[in-house]
Amino acid sequence: MTVRKAWVVGGAALGAGLGFVMLLVVGVYVVAGNLTNGVGGGAKTLAEGAVPAAYRDLVQKAGNMCPAINPALLAAQLYQESGFNPKAQSPAAAQGIAQFIPGTWSTHGVDGDGDGDKDVWDPNDAIPSAAAYDCSLASYVKDVPGNLTENMLASYNAGAYAVIKYGGVPPYQETRNYVKTITTLEESFAAPVSRVDPSEQAAGAIYYSQKKLGTPYLWGGDGTSADGGRFDCSGLTKAAYESVGITLPRVANDQYNAGPHPSRAELLPGDLVFFSDDLGNSRAIRHVGIYVGGGYMIDAPRTGAVIRFDPIDTPDYFGATRVTEDGAKALPTTV
Repeated sequence: MTVRKAWVVGGAALGAGLGFVMLLVVGVYVVAGNLTNGVGGGAKTLAEGAVPAAYRDLVQKAGNMCPAINPALLAAQLYQESGFNPKAQSPAAAQGIAQFIPGTWSTHGVDGDGDGDKDVWDPNDAIPSAAAYDCSLASYVKDVPGNLTENMLASYNAGAYAVIKYGGVPPYQETRNYVKTITTLEESFAAPVSRVDPSEQAAGAIYYSQKKLGTPYLWGGDGTSADGGRFDCSGLTKAAYESVGITLPRVANDQYNAGPHPSRAELLPGDLVFFSDDLGNSRAIRHVGIYVGGGYMIDAPRTGAVIRFDPIDTPDYFGATRVTEDGAKALPTTV
């Protein structure tokens, strides 16, 4: 939704793009079929830029505090709770980047930076405290059958007693949704250790975007009749995936967390590609397009321009997201 620097495509490159995108819409699944399935297991580290640089080392260290958690899981919790906002405060009096309520903080808050003060508003204390709280919950349910991490997350939502009582994740819809949400978001914060599954909806999203080529840009545009059918960058990508049944957040930096992150070499048509002036902070992303292959995307670049093909290999290229339905559903409605 934010303005991106203009990167001009030459006429020959544009003509080539118009030719190959038609083939890509048909052939994306052929390419995808040659990939190894699934995101690999093993120890998880943070994806590059997924966590704001100011908190990356804190999350990386605290996320290894016990076997039930990892840095990507801890990052997913912090994102879900506050969007990495250390000043966040909820109507229920939850406070800080980890959204501790006062009673829980008084019991589980730790002096993470060793300055003699436990400050819920200081990420240097709150992030290690969040990890320590997770690990405490895990210790309460370590003898419960099932997946320790899922049982820990269920304890976070419903209490350890409920997990012990039901011998695992209790049959509460809210709790099961919470467990699924955090474990799904975890994939968006983890550096992939093998190839990422292709998106089943990619071809439809490209087809939608292709039909909008030549449409004038409109800041804040969603393509509605009130907008004259015009879009800005994230309005276009949101509408493209909405056309295939996936609802994305409105702004680019939130769309980044709608799935796992393929490397540049593993990009497939339909991946969302992102751009930023701060390559160490996904929250600073200011532009998004939809990848069509061959190093090009379809995007709505800026005021005065039209939806068009642009190259992605520019100095402000941040990374990519392979949108999944579960990934989009896991995103908080506000961050």
